[in-house]
Amino acid sequence: MRFRSWGRAAAGRALIALILVAAVGTCGWLLVEPPGEQVRAAADVVPPEPPSGNAALASAPTVLEPNAPVQAQAPQEQGRSELEKWAAGLSGPLDIPERALIGYATGELTLREEDPGCHLSWVTLAGIGKASTNHGRFGGGSLAADGTLTKALGAVPLTGAAGEAATESRGGPMQLTQAEWQRAGGRGDIQDIDDASVAAGRTLCAGNTDLQSGQGWWKAIEHYRDSDLFRQQALGNAQLYAQLSLDPASASAPSVRATRFALDQLGLPYVWGGNGPDAGAAGFDCSGLTKAAYDAAGVNLLRTADMQFRSTPAVAEPKMGDLVFYGNPATRIHHVGLYLGNGLMINAPTQGMAIQIATYRTRTDDYAGASRPAA
Repeated sequence: MRFRSWGRAAAGRALIALILVAAVGTCGWLLVEPPGEQVRAAADVVPPEPPSGNAALASAPTVLEPNAPVQAQAPQEQGRSELEKWAAGLSGPLDIPERALIGYATGELTLREEDPGCHLSWVTLAGIGKASTNHGRFGGGSLAADGTLTKALGAVPLTGAAGEAATESRGGPMQLTQAEWQRAGGRGDIQDIDDASVAAGRTLCAGNTDLQSGQGWWKAIEHYRDSDLFRQQALGNAQLYAQLSLDPASASAPSVRATRFALDQLGLPYVWGGNGPDAGAAGFDCSGLTKAAYDAAGVNLLRTADMQFRSTPAVAEPKMGDLVFYGNPATRIHHVGLYLGNGLMINAPTQGMAIQIATYRTRTDDYAGASRPAA
């Protein structure tokens, strides 16, 4: 059995620092692997030993300073037909049912009127909806034309490659507790995406929260559900949806498909030489994750971070799906992540840590540049 421990960050900041098993003075999202032989990469390519101890933390980013998701394409109050047209245009590229998008937009439009200082965006609700019930599709369910679930949902476990059991009594497409539902007014049907999105918005906006600030956004998500995996999933998918809403035509690009794959691996453990569950490993190492992500997108990458750095076209500034590297270009690149956008990356940091979203630049990193394996 794998042991999980979730830490917290310095007071007053929306930070999650990621720590090694040996506890070196930071705190964060920790996965301790049981003793035993680690799975190596394919026999013909064995990755170099990762840096250890304080050196590993000093050389690659190990904190998350979340920004609010980028400004998305916003719905406008122009009548139901216009809202349906807006949802129809985004549903396919975002892989969100049209009826769910209408519900999330209803939440934004309602809170825009009730609490304009909160700055609630539909992408925040969509990130929560994805992490909670896959937009009402958990267990083969769906949303009816009136917005209600065809199969009522109680508490749902978090899904994805890692997964996490449900530990609280929750319900509906937005997985609200009864206490949250009642505090948000308790009117309507918790199984209805419109009513649930409005209630979720009121829950997020409670206490004069401003979701435009990174700290305010992260604290609101923390209060919504006490799970680091949930918060990472909500953050990653909200960021993905915001960017795709601005460029829906890019949804089928290999870079986006690779990003979706990487987001699905959040919470798996770092395993040196690991190529993921499909290859018989409990998790991935840094370059194993990026290679698997691009394999899923139909693009073949070489196996190690150093090889990927030297075989993919460099770019001055990363975009979503680009690779970001750490190390010395003249000698060896020791780490790679996949850029999510908005200053964030998805990566398998080092031993003892989960695959997670982190800030891609810090004052103490040894950032070596970015590359674009495919458009």
